[in-house]
Amino acid sequence: MRRHVGADVPIFLIGPRGSGKSTVGRLLAGRLNLPFEDTDDCLQKEAGGTVSQIVERNGWEYFRQREGAVLRAATARIGVGVIATGGGMVLDPANRTFMRATGCVFYLRAPARELAVRLSEDPRETLRPCLTGLPLAAEVAKVAAERDPLYRETAHHVFDATLPPGEVCEKIVEILPDGLRRRK
Repeated sequence: MRRHVGADVPIFLIGPRGSGKSTVGRLLAGRLNLPFEDTDDCLQKEAGGTVSQIVERNGWEYFRQREGAVLRAATARIGVGVIATGGGMVLDPANRTFMRATGCVFYLRAPARELAVRLSEDPRETLRPCLTGLPLAAEVAKVAAERDPLYRETAHHVFDATLPPGEVCEKIVEILPDGLRRRK
């Protein structure tokens, strides 16, 4: 059953790194006059370091546990709002269930080659740990292929993230109920 966005639920943006979750999330929150949270930003502030530093200090298991806790805390803190999640948020079945049950989930999907180009041009990419030991393009393709079924399982709606962020934002707004679109 597809969940339709109500005026009283959070909006979760999921997808691989480089898909535009943070950019679209900020645009969407601004357009709807809603609060915005980025779980990676929240986690980095809480832990006092970059994703790479957190993983190096504490390991992936710790990072994934904290990631889920940050998701729930951000949702409780902002209520109705827009939350951009880390690319690996869907790895934990509890996070997938939580997002589907609590809000409306939008999967920003793009081909691996497009994601690799975006990431290679992003200076912040050096702040993220390598996930596979492979070169960037190969890693992105491998991780995207592995996680795509999890993103699809979690999402209520899938959007083409190769479109400009403003267009993705407007396409999301088009399917929102009037009460949420008219918040300004």
